[in-house]
Amino acid sequence: MNQKTAVKQLNTLKKLTPKTLRLAAEWPKKYQVLIATILSAQTKDETTIKISKILFKKYPSMKALSNAKQKTLEKIIRPVNYHKTKSKHIIATAKVLVGKKIPKTIEELIKLPGVGRKVANVYLAEAEKADTIGVDTHIKRISQKLGWTKNRHPHKIERDLEKIFPKKYWSSINYIVVMFGRTIGKNRRKEDEVLKKIRQSKNL
Repeated sequence: MNQKTAVKQLNTLKKLTPKTLRLAAEWPKKYQVLIATILSAQTKDETTIKISKILFKKYPSMKALSNAKQKTLEKIIRPVNYHKTKSKHIIATAKVLVGKKIPKTIEELIKLPGVGRKVANVYLAEAEKADTIGVDTHIKRISQKLGWTKNRHPHKIERDLEKIFPKKYWSSINYIVVMFGRTIGKNRRKEDEVLKKIRQSKNL
């Protein structure tokens, strides 16, 4: 896979997806971006957004979240997968960050409870406009189908994409591919047909 083809494929995906949808990580405040991204793991964006709205209304700051009762938090985020574990992680992370700025490096972010590379990368791309690639299930699936990577491990996929795409595209890859996955990808047969056409296009 050469760089020019990969970029054209990415731009084709972008044209095929509506611009009206929002991702789980899209929030005005940085603490909201981080917490919503923690919540989004293994959970549909629609569910994460709905629950996050309720959560942020009740806890309008990192300090408020740090004082939350775990059982109360569990009830609020129950529709989210792994809600008990995430409740514990969110409160612990909030306690660490009260009165501090959220870290701006992956190395520091992944030290926070509930924050792995995917969460850290998505946070940095969304909140800090950093050149990072967050690898979730959509990225993993579609990158393999388009031939951007042969790896299955998220970290290795991240490295493969960094090699193929110019740095200026990194922060938009997650957004574009996830949007495609959430829309066209709802029907996997249709997704396969569309991706096959993209792979076989002589214009790319």
